Amino acid sequence: MTPRGCFLGVERSLTGKRWEERLADSRLGLALSQQLGLPEVVGRVLAARGVQPEEAERFLNPTLRDYLPDPSAFMDMDRAAARLLQAVEAGEKVAVFGDYDVDGATSSAVLARFFAALGVELQIYIPDRLAEGYGPNAPALKRLKDQGVTLVITVDCGITAFEALGEAAAAGLEIIVVDHHAAEPRLPPAAAVVNPNRLDDTSGQGQLAAVGVAFLLVVALNRALREAGWYARNDRPEPDLRQWLDLVALGTVCDVVPLTGVNRALVAQGLKVMAARGNVGLSALSDVSRIDEKPGTYHAGFLLGPRVNAGGRVGESPLGARLLTCDDPGEAAALAARLDGYNAERREIELQVLDQAIRQVEEAGPGEGLVVAASEGWHAGVIGIVASRLKERFNKPALVVALENGIGKGSARSVPGVDLGAAVIAARQEGLLVNGGGHPMAAGLTVAAENLAELTAFLDARLARRLAEIDYQPALGIDGALKPKAATLELLAQLDRCAPFGVGNTQPRFALPSVKVAKASVVGENHVRCFLGDSQGAGGGSLKGIAFRALDSDLGPALLQTAGLPLHVAGRLQIDRWGGRESVQFIIEDAAPVSA
Repeated sequence: MTPRGCFLGVERSLTGKRWEERLADSRLGLALSQQLGLPEVVGRVLAARGVQPEEAERFLNPTLRDYLPDPSAFMDMDRAAARLLQAVEAGEKVAVFGDYDVDGATSSAVLARFFAALGVELQIYIPDRLAEGYGPNAPALKRLKDQGVTLVITVDCGITAFEALGEAAAAGLEIIVVDHHAAEPRLPPAAAVVNPNRLDDTSGQGQLAAVGVAFLLVVALNRALREAGWYARNDRPEPDLRQWLDLVALGTVCDVVPLTGVNRALVAQGLKVMAARGNVGLSALSDVSRIDEKPGTYHAGFLLGPRVNAGGRVGESPLGARLLTCDDPGEAAALAARLDGYNAERREIELQVLDQAIRQVEEAGPGEGLVVAASEGWHAGVIGIVASRLKERFNKPALVVALENGIGKGSARSVPGVDLGAAVIAARQEGLLVNGGGHPMAAGLTVAAENLAELTAFLDARLARRLAEIDYQPALGIDGALKPKAATLELLAQLDRCAPFGVGNTQPRFALPSVKVAKASVVGENHVRCFLGDSQGAGGGSLKGIAFRALDSDLGPALLQTAGLPLHVAGRLQIDRWGGRESVQFIIEDAAPVSA
């Protein structure tokens, strides 16, 4: 993997990263800015994300008309829609079995709200993370069968649940699998398996989150109902499916899938629906999250998502789906308050586990290809977040395992170019896991404690080979250089036209070359606030800056103790709303000394 040009000569920053120029062809950036009438720096941002002149207008205005695929392009989608049509017409009792994270909760809610619009009840079952673990389990499926359920839709899970679905089939329960995780050549026994990451699926939509696949199933079923004359025969209006795009946007953002193609359109349009506050549960959650502005991917990913997740992590797994399907304002407010409380509890637990995990890794040393931390007594609900923090701190794939009664529940996070889901599936095929799966950047697993050392060695060797193959070096992509005075509200408004931002369409990052840091101080527990000024003297402007969790690395001390020497500083522009006024602040992500 050939590295891009080194930006400002920074080969190793204070956080251990090489600064790389995101844009390979500056001429394309200039051409886009001239074509669209935008500042050159915005043209550079578009070009760095692979936008070509002929598609620029579509990129800036992503619509479902342009990007939504025909559901029939997915393997088994028409089969799934036909089976669900049969169930609706026959009055069968249908249930959805969802994962306990945001993607699972939103997928369950989209299906439940569509069925409610048909006047058909859809039962939601969310397993308990600690008692039942991830994915379908035979006892729960058999209980649903005993309650009269004849058809179950698994969402955001099921693609590798061979044993559980086999037992359900033997008991006479039919299953439709709706998933997006990495699949094996063998598929689970089911009436239909809808997954764009099936090895035989040719839809080209493997970037979809499970909620995106669930929404396309709703599109397919709605079409089947219309073509069968069901709406006319039952004197029911056909629902406007766009009303549930707020749920699709939330699940898509929180599952950290690429915001490209159809995902970009789903999120862009879904955020507009979210702003209208039509979903009572989401509105209540926005209120407890103190969101008083137009929602964006930040609000979905860092304020709403963690609270929906909190029920599954440290509280009651079904709460998120219950809130998202709730239409009673009083009940929604109570559910949102409970989730907010669980989220505060989750943060406290997370900090404790993270501190212990960091000390463990620093004492033992990271592996060649993998950072591993494991312990008894750790809460399984926070290990995924802790794995993300370890990956960021040590710049390697990370695995965190919570051990209890001889079994380890693990969560892992990867770095670009290293397919973690494939590695975990390979470990399961080697007989090292009880269960496991995932996608390239994240995976989950269950391992017997006595196999943990062998599993660690297997994954470490496999991932180390991959890191060597791609010559992996931690890097920070930079879109361009700015002077502090150029960071204006007008520029932010132009950059916002490139939103929504996320994986695959990262938020623009800029370098402020050779700036002086003034009035630096610690705020909160380990954040650093300061002002950034042009080192060339008067007229260069001054910009508010803040570096979050900066004392966890060399970045914080450097900002606090510059001794008047200039630094190159890298980060993102953000609107700061304070006291009824708007200004621009710089979110500092990294810095490097200015070479002589």
